[in-house]
Amino acid sequence: MVGPLGDRLKVRVAVAPEDGRANQAVCELLAEALGVAARAVTIMAGHASPLKTVRVEGLSAADAAAKIEIHRE
Repeated sequence: MVGPLGDRLKVRVAVAPEDGRANQAVCELLAEALGVAARAVTIMAGHASPLKTVRVEGLSAADAAAKIEIHRE
């Protein structure tokens, strides 16, 4: 996890963007940081772009933001 970038969160993974592996790594990283199962994190937009929109089942945006802030400390 890198940190906030405006109203987004900047993340970095060390996986090549081939066959969806980098997207999967992003989902796994976010799931770990948020304390949810990897299957609860879905990329909704930006599959082939560095800017992605994700959905996390079971967490509001405010709860997710609070957990990310706690995880960074």
